[in-house]
Amino acid sequence: MPFKKFGLSDPLVQGILATGYTAPTEIQSQAIPAALRGSDIIGCAQTGTGKTAAFVLPILDRLSHERAGRKRAIRSLILTPTRELAVQIERSILGYGRFTNLKALAVYGGVSINNQITALRRGVDIVVATPGRLIDHIQRNTIELSGVEVLVLDEADRMLDMGFVNDVRRIVGRLPKKRQTMLFSATISREVKSLAADMLKSPKVIQIGRPRNPIDTITQHIYAVEKALKMDLLLHMIENWRMFSVLVFSRTKYGADKISRRLKRAGVVAVSIHSGRTQNQRQRALDGFRSGKYQVMVATDVAARGIDVEGISHVINYDVPTHAEDYVHRIGRTGRAEATGDAITFVSSEEEKYLREVGKFIGRKLKAQKCKGFSYVNSSLPEPKTAKSSKPSLRKELPRSKRASGAKKSYRGRRKRFK
Repeated sequence: MPFKKFGLSDPLVQGILATGYTAPTEIQSQAIPAALRGSDIIGCAQTGTGKTAAFVLPILDRLSHERAGRKRAIRSLILTPTRELAVQIERSILGYGRFTNLKALAVYGGVSINNQITALRRGVDIVVATPGRLIDHIQRNTIELSGVEVLVLDEADRMLDMGFVNDVRRIVGRLPKKRQTMLFSATISREVKSLAADMLKSPKVIQIGRPRNPIDTITQHIYAVEKALKMDLLLHMIENWRMFSVLVFSRTKYGADKISRRLKRAGVVAVSIHSGRTQNQRQRALDGFRSGKYQVMVATDVAARGIDVEGISHVINYDVPTHAEDYVHRIGRTGRAEATGDAITFVSSEEEKYLREVGKFIGRKLKAQKCKGFSYVNSSLPEPKTAKSSKPSLRKELPRSKRASGAKKSYRGRRKRFK
């Protein structure tokens, strides 16, 4: 069904088409009509299913119809756990709403608060905020939330995991009780249910797929390798497989920087991103990765939910996450918007317990195998049984793109360093 059949305004439909989308995803098909009716919504869907548009489009439609003749004031508030995700949502609002007269502002920490105060004084219709920075504005009396008509809690599970529950409750306590509230989450935990019960009224529950399973378009590969050989295996894959846009996850900031440095020394164009970077550094890294300047970006779990880049060919878990939920969040960075992608996990003997927990969480037994073609010289790793994958090999030919060819060109000139 085309977007126009939802009854969205013509300027909004024009904006959607201008971004390149022609048909809604499953979460959009269910959430948009309910949101347009004014219903409260609980949306449970994995990352990469198009849930941002599922709440952004109804908000833009509602506010654009009521905009004429009204003084500009904050009428929609979107809370999100990370700075990067706030910027991404703001970008989506500006893209879809390019033919409307609505203004949006992303409010987050790590940058000067004075510029945000100036923009708020000029007037905006939609604020996308991280809880911590929004609390700063509330304490300074630099933001007025009494006119909020629509509240969205995006990535609610992650906000709770990051310890924002008290901030969220404090913020919501300052909003009008008569409002529409939408909550979106990759998982529905007991804590998320409790939050929803306090803040939503007779919500429509929309669940897309199994809430704990990675989306079906992602092919998962688990490779047994001891810690001392992980970098060798990573370089082997980049050297021999068609990896044109790779997101590598490390458990620590120190580990992320170390991996990035070693990749650079080997001639790979790489960058790291984590909470220890300034906002400008993080944004430059994301923009460079998105444009294809960097072939590899190394990130920590704190940055995982904020990374929304189309066309990531591979996600590599350099370390097995200690929290099973993070595995789903990590691999969800590839295979987004119903595209295909590959997720690779390196597991050492010390990390097998974490891998078992991941398997329990997603309801699937994950078995490590050796990587064919890689030399496990000087490794004490026992020979595991080779598990046959029912899905295509990672050596399949990936479609070329300008970005892919650019990454390969920058890397090919340094291949001799691996020999």
